[in-house]
Amino acid sequence: MAATSIGPGTFAAVVGAGHSGAAACRLLCRLGARVRLLDRRADNVTADFLAWADAAGVEMLIGEHAPEHFAGADVIVLSPGVPVAVVRRLVPEAVIGEAGKPELMAETELAWRQLDGEPLLGITGTSGKTTTTTLCAAMLAEQGMRVFLGGNIGTPLSRYVLDVADGAPRADALVLELSSFQLQACSMLRPHVGVLLGIAPNHLDHHADMQEYVHAKMRLFRRQDECDVAVLAEESASLAQAHNLRARREVARVPDPPRFDSMRLLGPHNQRNAEIAWVACREFGVSEEVARRAVAAQPPIEHRLELVAERRGVLYVNDSKCTTVTALKVALEAFDRPVLLLAGGKFKGGDLAGLAGLLRERVRAVGLYGACRDVFEAAWQGVAPLFYDPTLEEAALRLADLARSGDVVLLAPATASYDQYANYMVRGEDFRRIVGEVPA
Repeated sequence: MAATSIGPGTFAAVVGAGHSGAAACRLLCRLGARVRLLDRRADNVTADFLAWADAAGVEMLIGEHAPEHFAGADVIVLSPGVPVAVVRRLVPEAVIGEAGKPELMAETELAWRQLDGEPLLGITGTSGKTTTTTLCAAMLAEQGMRVFLGGNIGTPLSRYVLDVADGAPRADALVLELSSFQLQACSMLRPHVGVLLGIAPNHLDHHADMQEYVHAKMRLFRRQDECDVAVLAEESASLAQAHNLRARREVARVPDPPRFDSMRLLGPHNQRNAEIAWVACREFGVSEEVARRAVAAQPPIEHRLELVAERRGVLYVNDSKCTTVTALKVALEAFDRPVLLLAGGKFKGGDLAGLAGLLRERVRAVGLYGACRDVFEAAWQGVAPLFYDPTLEEAALRLADLARSGDVVLLAPATASYDQYANYMVRGEDFRRIVGEVPA
């Protein structure tokens, strides 16, 4: 396997003009490459970036991708939301981490190759990534380490590389949330500590099947050896055996009583997330006392079981980051009071019918909205009272009218947001706005 050397004379095509794509373009230009940026939509390109790209000589192609757009490229860099399969259909000769042209890589892989030995703590899995990643960064920072927090959680790794090149101090540890899309196009990435949370059906609208999805997740560990550590949730321990992980394995189990008894995060699942984060950070010298302080101080994370308001005894909770059926199960199990559930959007796959028992036990009504109404109704008809409205606002206000003191109105869509919103954050912010209109 031979990695492409990137520098003057390299022709790079970057797919996707979001935060990661923009950072990748800036980094490639800094390395001396000639850059072409492709995006289907002009409104994905910010005015600031457009001005920079014009000055830097970045060629920009807006509209549907075509094979000729990639002609002559040495490297194709993918933003996290761009499935590998999309590019491979257009450029069948593209390879990931092997000799030949063009080499296909994620933005994270591009940035990883420019590092200077900073240790990486990488977290992947289906649900709980953002919380666990955030807790890891908080524990390391509480220990006094300089931490970069990014990846799928927000800031691209390329941005860190650029900042260091501009004189910013290097981090003592890099903490990255990593999605299946990012990992699928990584070949040399090697975390000193890799964390695998549970894996359940997800992104089956992009991955060919569950096997491809799992294989992408397990690429986090493929470059590790006996000097590295793989931290595994209990339910993922068998995958380590099946995929012949070479790293030292640590299975994280919540003790009885739980170690972290002072926590502002909602739900028992966060005891598991905190324990996994502690086991991972222990490898960086974090003490249990420091971990406890970090967990106790951690505020609720935006859009992840975030308490928005209480109106007339009704809690309004924003779990817009709930984009999978597994995350919905976790959200419902977090409450011991009746739930009025808001669900709907672009369904990514999973066993909705398998939640029937939990819905009967905990959900007083379901307000469906947006796309995939038929999928939810087929799975839940007769299980709980179902209502449908075209928009989230209409559905939320309907449930607000139905709610009684002691209830929870919970936005936990179990879907991607792309039918009506640019991303789950915009969806969650809209829910906050709607809740602000509910009489106090």
